[in-house]
Amino acid sequence: MIGWRLALQAADVGLVLDSTDRRLPAVLHWGAALPGLDAAGVDALALVSLPPQLPNAPDVPVRLSLVPEQRTGWTGRPGLTGSRPDGSGWSPDWRVDEVFVDGLPVAEGTRLLGPAAVSFRASDAAAGLALTVDVELSPDGLARARATVRNDGADDYRVDELLVAFPVPGRAREVLDFAGRWTKERVPQRQPLRVGTHWREGRHGRTGADSAYVLHLGTPGFGFADGELWAVHTAWSGNHVHYAERTASGDQVIGGGELLLPGEGRLAPGASYTGPWVYANHGLGLDAVARRFHRWLRARPGYPQTPRPVTLNVWEAVYFDQDLARLTDLAERAAAIGVERFVLDDGWFGSRRNDRSGLGDWVVSPDVWPDGLHPLVDKVTGLGMQFSLWFEPEMVNPDSDVARAHPEWLMQPGGGRLPVESRFQQVLNLGIPEAYAHVRDQLVALLTEYPIAAIKWDHNRDLVDAGTWPTGAAGVHEQTRAFYRLVDELKARFPALEVESCASGGGRIDLEVMSRCDRVWVSDCIDPVERQHLNRWSGQLLPPELLGSHIASGRSHTTGRTHALGFRAATAAFGHLGIEWDLAKAGPAELAELASWIDWYKRRRAVLHGGELVRVDLPEPGAFLHGVVTPDLAIYNLCLTETTDAATLGQVVLPGLDPEALYEVRPVEPGGVLDLPPGLDAGVPGLGRPPWTWSGGVPVSGRMLGTVGIRTPWLPPDRCVILEVTRLGRLELPAVPPAPSRATSPTQDRLRTEFP
Repeated sequence: MIGWRLALQAADVGLVLDSTDRRLPAVLHWGAALPGLDAAGVDALALVSLPPQLPNAPDVPVRLSLVPEQRTGWTGRPGLTGSRPDGSGWSPDWRVDEVFVDGLPVAEGTRLLGPAAVSFRASDAAAGLALTVDVELSPDGLARARATVRNDGADDYRVDELLVAFPVPGRAREVLDFAGRWTKERVPQRQPLRVGTHWREGRHGRTGADSAYVLHLGTPGFGFADGELWAVHTAWSGNHVHYAERTASGDQVIGGGELLLPGEGRLAPGASYTGPWVYANHGLGLDAVARRFHRWLRARPGYPQTPRPVTLNVWEAVYFDQDLARLTDLAERAAAIGVERFVLDDGWFGSRRNDRSGLGDWVVSPDVWPDGLHPLVDKVTGLGMQFSLWFEPEMVNPDSDVARAHPEWLMQPGGGRLPVESRFQQVLNLGIPEAYAHVRDQLVALLTEYPIAAIKWDHNRDLVDAGTWPTGAAGVHEQTRAFYRLVDELKARFPALEVESCASGGGRIDLEVMSRCDRVWVSDCIDPVERQHLNRWSGQLLPPELLGSHIASGRSHTTGRTHALGFRAATAAFGHLGIEWDLAKAGPAELAELASWIDWYKRRRAVLHGGELVRVDLPEPGAFLHGVVTPDLAIYNLCLTETTDAATLGQVVLPGLDPEALYEVRPVEPGGVLDLPPGLDAGVPGLGRPPWTWSGGVPVSGRMLGTVGIRTPWLPPDRCVILEVTRLGRLELPAVPPAPSRATSPTQDRLRTEFP
């Protein structure tokens, strides 16, 4: 055989790559693992995967590679779109020159591998181009691929688009991805995949609220626990694309890449462009897909290892009105109830007394802080809490010292025209070395002077007309790379520093930024009704410990709705818990209840942040049931945000438990009292007493809880019940009774005689 066939298998996933005849790698199989697969089986797979020759089509089977090629007869979207100044080089004829597995060259032939990193290096001498396709399969079964094109010619080559695409079987015909906006991020939307292209692009200069986030293609009707799914995620924090495509031949792909603005992909001789990693995730049900992402993140180097500290952010308490006495009082109240990290938000620097001035001048304001931040920082750390500070390093107000001194550092399209303002802001061009150094040095000075444990890194406007002075050449790609470089440089210099990604609330959330950051801000909306939706779908990519999830004030600042503390806390507890509330306005009873929630959260933090996510499909639109499961303890949250037609939800299952283990199911009361509706007490049947405790101390098997489930209590809207399901031991199965005797009845004897 000329070329390579490589079969990678890990966990319950198989990925078989074919590069015979030294062509770019095609995917023969991506999906469920193929136990017992041998070399002969791989060759057989290549035969059964051979596409048919269709009428009125090329005389040879059309071949689909990971970087789809037009020259093979593929009429779907090509992987590489580009050309030279004279229009040539737009359809390269790639031939693979060598293949590396885990960094070592391998000879041609069929190879059976476990999890591995494979690199295919190809070229087209006539076109003066080289292409590298990197493919990896992690030990948890998460695949990813990316491509790099290099210009080996004598003149420039322009890359307009470089995509990676994974084939998906025809039985997957329903698309799920996400819409969204500020305070309403990650809204799921479904539609059938028809012939044509389902194309999603983000042009915000960041992964935005309306990012596809994760694009799923699955068997129609898939849910959290069932249905076969194939999903992709483009790990890039700038302009990006996700897409699903079905051709007239019946072929289907899902893929993605960077959305390059004009000129961003220009390659001088010898230069190269590498596209982002496109992650490919297969599983049975949305939960299986989510858990594979979570396991990969938790295993990556640099993942947060310390318990996620309970956080107080003072933004909604003081806004721009910063005062040492006021903030000291908040710090004392926070420490008294068990808060572990204190975040000073916007307004501590320059002339920043409102959102129209001072942004970009990262120097402590002498007007507000005549002694610097030392008095507040000393107070916070003296109380045993970490100190965290808000920055927005890429943004400036035109009314700022840096913008007045260096107007050429603002991103702009050329011709003396600035982009439209947004939030009275413009964007500082970190692609300019002097601007980058200015921001870096100001941040380093603050991180050196003060014991800052974490940065809340915000990004509050889209990159519109984001060019580089003086020509106005598009600069989003370089801006994104500079952002990564800046975070990397700060973390290398301050290894203990944590970074929270925040962008107009819940933007800039992707796997590339999460290779550097330790937490995200899910949304500026912390209304618990909205957060039930937001946390549920943010968890499709990120595990709970990375999701900044705060207890709101009694009246939500973004929706105006009012909710009981128990509902707010029970919602926020299934994430990286924090508080966004003016504690000076909380009464003694509220503070005591809040302290109880924080105490419970700390005692259960290892489970909440180490367990596997489970979610349950319930027919009522305002009903939520989700949880985290570990071998010894599972914690579930049953919640209603709307009045249901029936008095109860009936029977609901508790998934994820060991079917052969015994468990006790009981509701917990972290706030000290069950969050009962007014006028009801613990004596109300079905609510305050058994069957409110459900198992009532009687052991129940995991199989019964996952198959039959439990009856739910009556709950009014905007209430949660937290269930702790504790493992008691293994189920002791009764001995198998002896087989019955062969004695038969007269009728049976007659039937055997008549119908032997």
